[in-house]
Amino acid sequence: MSRMDIRWRLREALENALRDVGLDMPLIHIPTLEHPAELAHGDYSSNVGLQYAKDAKASPSTLAAKLVAAFGAIEGISKIEIAGPGFINFYLAPETIAASIEQARSDEKWGSNIALKDIRIMVEYTDPNPFKEFHIGHLMSNAIGESISRLLEYSGADVKRANYQGDVGPHVAKAIWGIRKLNADPHDPSQLGRAYAIGAQAYENDPAAEADVDAINAKVYDRSDTAINELYAAGRAASLEHFEELYRTLGTRFDRYFFESETGPRGIALVQAHPEVFEKSDGAIVYKGEKAGLHTRVFVTSKGLPTYEAKELGLAELKLEAWPADESITVTAHEQSDYFAVVVAAMKEFMPDVAKHIHHVPHGMMRFASGKMSSRTGDVITGESLLNELQATAKERAAESRADDIGKLSEQIAVAAIKYQVLRQASHKDIIFDRERALSLEGDSGPYLQYAHARACAVAAKAQEQSVEPRASGGVEPSHLARLIQRFPEIVEYSASELEPHLVTTYLLEIASAFNSWYAQEQIVDGTPAAAHKVALTEAVRRTLKNGLWVLGIPAPEKM
Repeated sequence: MSRMDIRWRLREALENALRDVGLDMPLIHIPTLEHPAELAHGDYSSNVGLQYAKDAKASPSTLAAKLVAAFGAIEGISKIEIAGPGFINFYLAPETIAASIEQARSDEKWGSNIALKDIRIMVEYTDPNPFKEFHIGHLMSNAIGESISRLLEYSGADVKRANYQGDVGPHVAKAIWGIRKLNADPHDPSQLGRAYAIGAQAYENDPAAEADVDAINAKVYDRSDTAINELYAAGRAASLEHFEELYRTLGTRFDRYFFESETGPRGIALVQAHPEVFEKSDGAIVYKGEKAGLHTRVFVTSKGLPTYEAKELGLAELKLEAWPADESITVTAHEQSDYFAVVVAAMKEFMPDVAKHIHHVPHGMMRFASGKMSSRTGDVITGESLLNELQATAKERAAESRADDIGKLSEQIAVAAIKYQVLRQASHKDIIFDRERALSLEGDSGPYLQYAHARACAVAAKAQEQSVEPRASGGVEPSHLARLIQRFPEIVEYSASELEPHLVTTYLLEIASAFNSWYAQEQIVDGTPAAAHKVALTEAVRRTLKNGLWVLGIPAPEKM
């Protein structure tokens, strides 16, 4: 019996029992069914006694007792008990758990579901700007956006990954000004970030430089200056090519790229076409967000140039033309939440069918001991430099590894170290990045999960060498580890519905910890008939960790 059958049967049993005790009425709420916080209290739990006590005119515990009496036998359940004020706990039968172990070890798509089958979803994330460095925020957006994309795919959705990049705007003009000032090579991406920082500082402190940058900005838009066009083309191409190298390291391949150079003109046209929505103010065109409980923002400057807000309108239109999706998700820093709210409010007034499908997933900021860092000053630990630093440290520590390619392994460990720290908590929360904890093989880290997976792979390989045929047995009392494994598909489905990868991260940490504890206490390939069950359980752990790490966008090396 599958896990979905069990959940369906339990809900059906709850609804039938409610009718049997006289609550035969349209149910406002489906009876709740959750996992108890502790496995000692069962595999599933419902507070149905508390939920319907008022309707039954009985105490929660009395109603719960009546419901348990009305259940009879439920296939796949070995024990039912009442706990607390109206809670009913259900324990899965050993045979049911053994079937989950068999499915986990043999099904390559273990953990997947079809809850979002035929739903088209575009997920936009990462969004680095050419001429600027790939900063920490881009790493966070990439980790969260890639994992959300994979969660949705694993739930049956048709997903397209999008990347929206600012290839025009003041930052480009500042970088070009800096390139000229430093006589930098625009073909060398390592020089572009410094050029931008120099230009940004000059723009703030030197009126003459400010005027120069503004003039460059206008020329970038109107393409009127051959020399500037050449610098622009070289810097843009070098930046985009370098970003692709980082995407490959991070395990991301985008389906569609959007650029501000193409969304800007569309945005201006949309704003100008709807004077009933936008107003002129001191030569600019604005949206008065106060009418929606927000604030006023400029969409077209007094110089006739589009702001980020106008470009966002053009982007929404362009996305729809490129691939009509049922939902459009954008992952950005929570600092942009207010901006995003105003854009969507304006959009609702003249393109409501588009606005209703847009969903913003804000993420927090990453900080180190020195606090938040800005690429505007050039005093910054970039996302790329953090990756390189962690990879170098991992390579030193992996010198004695059994891996065939130490360089590849160190890269995989660095990616795991960063992504896990980003994904281990709710997306909107800020994080303090701890390098030592991130790389630790003990406990709450990405490399810890990778090491547990590699350990399970080693056991499975040893079992194969000794011709142990794995087979989960329903005659064995389920261990804590075995009962955890069958929860994986539900965790994935719920995590996708909430767009919260940290739910998977928390679960995988629990699985890895349980496996390591069990591994320390058991001789798995011990030459006895019991080895078949223990090896099956190990293979189920291996598959669960591998697929769970894939959902998080984290590599799962087989040797460490």
